[in-house]
Amino acid sequence: MIKVVKFGGSSLASAEQFKKVKSIITAEEDRRFVVPSAPGKRCASDTKVTDMLYQCYALAELGQPFSAELAAIKARYQEIIDGLSLTVSLDMEFETIEKKFSACAGKDYAASRGEYLNGILLANYLGYAFLDSAEYIFFTDDGRFDSEKTNSVLRARLTTMENAVVPGFYGSLPNGRIKTFSRGGSDITGSIVARAVHANLYENWTDVSGFLVADPRIVDRPEAIETITYRELRELSYMGAGVLHEDAIFPVRSAGIPINIKNTNAPKDPGTFIVESTSRKPRHIITGIAGKKGFTSINIEKDMMNSEIGFGRKVLTAFEDNGISFEHMPSGIDTLTVFVHQSEFEEKEQAVLAELHRLAKPDSIEIETDFALIAVVGRAMKAKWGTAAKIFSALHRASINVKMIDQGSSEQNIIIGVRNHDFEDAIRAIYNSFVNED
Repeated sequence: MIKVVKFGGSSLASAEQFKKVKSIITAEEDRRFVVPSAPGKRCASDTKVTDMLYQCYALAELGQPFSAELAAIKARYQEIIDGLSLTVSLDMEFETIEKKFSACAGKDYAASRGEYLNGILLANYLGYAFLDSAEYIFFTDDGRFDSEKTNSVLRARLTTMENAVVPGFYGSLPNGRIKTFSRGGSDITGSIVARAVHANLYENWTDVSGFLVADPRIVDRPEAIETITYRELRELSYMGAGVLHEDAIFPVRSAGIPINIKNTNAPKDPGTFIVESTSRKPRHIITGIAGKKGFTSINIEKDMMNSEIGFGRKVLTAFEDNGISFEHMPSGIDTLTVFVHQSEFEEKEQAVLAELHRLAKPDSIEIETDFALIAVVGRAMKAKWGTAAKIFSALHRASINVKMIDQGSSEQNIIIGVRNHDFEDAIRAIYNSFVNED
C-alpha cells in the first residue's frame, strides 16, 4: 500500500509540530511520500512565512532595503533547525534568495521559497530524499498546469524511490521560472504526487479533524462529516468551505484515489474520507452548508424573451466581453437574472450595461447588490422529498427573506440567495433544522 501525506502550514509551523509530523509519518511505513507547506502561524498573532516572503519581496521590488525582513524569515527556519537539533544549514539558500530578490525574480519565486525551504528541513529530519518541485511539476507558457508532462516525469522519478519529500505549491514554466498554484496550492501538489505514484490513499493533514458540516466561525461546534463524495466537496469548496483547495480534487478523482482529511494535533481522530462514490448513508439529509458574501444580481426584463432565440447568449456575451464570469442565472418567462461577484462587476458595470442594451435590447435592467449565496449540499437529497420545504421553513422561522433559488440537475445541491446581513443567521437556521432537529 502507498500513502501520500500532505501537511499544512499549521502542522509545520514549529519544531514541536515537526516532531508530531515525524511521529505520524513513521507510525505507518505506507506513508512514503510527503508534501509540506510553508510554516504557518505558531499562534493567533503570528505571521505565516508565505506572507513574510510576500512582504519582503514587495520591498525588494520597490528598491528598498529588505535585509531585516529576510533575516526574520531565516530566524523562523533556524528556530526549527535548533529545536530539532539538525545539522543542516540554510545559509547558501538564503544567499541565493537575497540575490534573486534583488534581481526581482518574481512574486511566484518569492512565495515558493517557504515550501522549498521547509521541504529541505523536513527531508533532512526524516532522512528522506528531497525533490525540488520545479524539476518535476510543470506549467505551460501561458501558465496552465501541464498535467500530462508532470505525471510522466514525476512518475518516472518517484517509482524508483522508497521515500521522498516533494514541496507543495509550485512548479516551473518552460523557461525555468518558478510558477505557483493559487494560494493553498500545496493541496494540489499532494494530489499530483498521489496520482503519479498510484497511491492507495492521499492523507491531507491539517489542524481540524476533517470536513465540518458548517463553518465553525458561524455555527458553534458543528458536526464533522464522516464521508463526502468528490462532487459534494467540489460544490462546498467552490462556495467557500476552505479545508481543502477545490482544485486538489481533480488529479485524484481521475485516478479514483480517496482523500482522508486528518488532524495533526489529534491523529487518532478518523477525519473525513473524500471518495468518488459510496454506499455509506450520511448521518443527515444534507452533507454540508457553505456560502459566500458579496454578489450582485443583474435582473433583465424583456417581453417575449422566451421566444427570442439566442437571447441568453447575447446576455452572457456582454459579461464575457468584459472578462466577468457569472455564478448563477435563474430565469422566468420574460426575465433573466445574472449573479456575479460584486467586486468584479463594479468597475465594469457601465460597460456591461451598455453592451447588454446594444446586444439584447432589454425593456429594463435592475441591479441589486450585497447578496450572499448559500449552497446546501447532500447526496441524500435526491432520494428525500421535502428537502427544499425544510430549508425554506427554517429560513421563514428565522425571518429571512429568500431572494433567489437555484437547484442543480444533479439534485445534490440547492443554492439560496439572501442579503449579506442575513448570511450567518441563514446558515445557522439551516444547520439547526437538518442537524440539531433531526
